[in-house]
Amino acid sequence: MILKPARLILALVAVVAIPAFAQNVATVNGKAIPSSRVDQVVKQVVAQGKQADSPQLREAIKKDLIGREVLIQEADKQGYGTRAEVKSQIDNARQSIIINALLADYVKKNPVKDAEIKAEYDKFKAQAGDKEYHARHILVATEAEAKDIIAKLKGGAKFEELAKVSKDGSAANGGDLDWASPASYVKPFSDAMVALKPGQITQTPVQSQFGFHVIKLEETRPTKLPSLEEVKGQVAESLQQKKLAAYRDELMKKAKVQ
Repeated sequence: MILKPARLILALVAVVAIPAFAQNVATVNGKAIPSSRVDQVVKQVVAQGKQADSPQLREAIKKDLIGREVLIQEADKQGYGTRAEVKSQIDNARQSIIINALLADYVKKNPVKDAEIKAEYDKFKAQAGDKEYHARHILVATEAEAKDIIAKLKGGAKFEELAKVSKDGSAANGGDLDWASPASYVKPFSDAMVALKPGQITQTPVQSQFGFHVIKLEETRPTKLPSLEEVKGQVAESLQQKKLAAYRDELMKKAKVQ
């Protein structure tokens, strides 16, 4: 069969149109929704671990995208996109998306290395020390109050009872601070605490920026630390955040802010 020129043109157009049409999942009022948008949303959903890629998921996403297209067309028709508050929100969203892309690219180019993670873990380990301390304290505003409490304790008063006047949240628990490393406390407090033996109470008030403390050491135990493998992800995340903060600070220093 020999096609006439007009039919030949129509046939060629049809052949070209087939793959173009296949690239769209739907057309809403003449506006095409490309299949790449479905692929992108599927990728995001799967990456979040919510669902696996499936025909059912793709169909649900397709319906959602069609619904969104219908709504955006109606919103545009009514002029919502020209409102000042909407424009402001769009600008904020645009900034967030672009900034996130910038930071994600920076993280890819500057990944946290295993050596950095180990160094940070070793630093934490050294700060924690080899002992944990279970202490109680009574925090008061003046040295005179602290001395009076120490005198009462020497006279046989119970620490837990006197701790009810403590100026912090531990008052309700008899001054109990639970288990902690010395690094968890301000230096004057930790220095006085580690100098005590289990059962001992500080004989003079310990001053810090919070007030005056009377400290009792209940007991000590070897420090229990998680292994590097157990906290590797957390340490890596912390270091990554520090790198991003340093990158932002570096850009801030270079910027001309008036």
